[in-house]
Amino acid sequence: MSGNPTSPVGHARSLLFVPATKPERFIKALDSGADCIVIDLEDAVAEGSKDSAREQLAQHLPHLTPAQLARTVVRVNAVGTLWHASDIALLCEWVGQRVTVMCPKAEDADALRRVAQKLGADARVVALIESLAGLDAADALAREPQVARLAFGHLDFQLDLGMRASAEEPELAFARNALVAASRRARLPAPIDGVTTDTGNAERLAADARRARAFGFGGKLCIHPAQVAGVNEALGHTEAEQVWARRVLEEAAKHGGEAFSLDGRMVDLPVIRAAEAIVAVTQT
Repeated sequence: MSGNPTSPVGHARSLLFVPATKPERFIKALDSGADCIVIDLEDAVAEGSKDSAREQLAQHLPHLTPAQLARTVVRVNAVGTLWHASDIALLCEWVGQRVTVMCPKAEDADALRRVAQKLGADARVVALIESLAGLDAADALAREPQVARLAFGHLDFQLDLGMRASAEEPELAFARNALVAASRRARLPAPIDGVTTDTGNAERLAADARRARAFGFGGKLCIHPAQVAGVNEALGHTEAEQVWARRVLEEAAKHGGEAFSLDGRMVDLPVIRAAEAIVAVTQT
């Protein structure tokens, strides 16, 4: 299994973007209720501000606690850009403190492996798939040992294919299915869906988050703190589900790994793993 489902990034429902040029927002984002934050060195930063953004990030990461660092993802600039190598050099000292690196424009498993090797053995990487080439490589990307999770950059994906998806995005079903399947085959945590751009439309956000869960996604990228609660609710677990999961694990401990019946339903290893995943999320 490549990812670590018990880590904050592995089971995060909401991942809130914050520009690296706005370090005063880092703590506010961490306190917003988001499971993780994504400090952005890429799309949220103008080309002329890339070096300054990296310097600000370097100055402010030491102010975060170990628990906050474990909930921090940094989106670097893509492989092949002028800024990529410097971004990676900065983060080499932080991956050992559980900071996760998000690699945009992920398309090549060999290139992703080289990034992970440069970061070091402790590095965990989120592969952000934003193109048809990335989708074609999804299985190979997901199987890279240091990949913690896949994510879907559905806006850039549409641009790559010349698509204009409608509000409910049925046109993107094939891509979402493929990412969920690739994650499952690689035994990764469920992937992370893309953003909802209409930050003032709670109904649109709720519908997008419900769709993400229906497809089998376990998380969603957010671009405004107001989106966090809705995403957490849609992608979380009800009290009844939490109670069921705890009962399953209690009974499983009594049966020593053997299948058993609970409320008329057979409980075997896949059911136990599902219960473990629910408990892992709700205990954090």
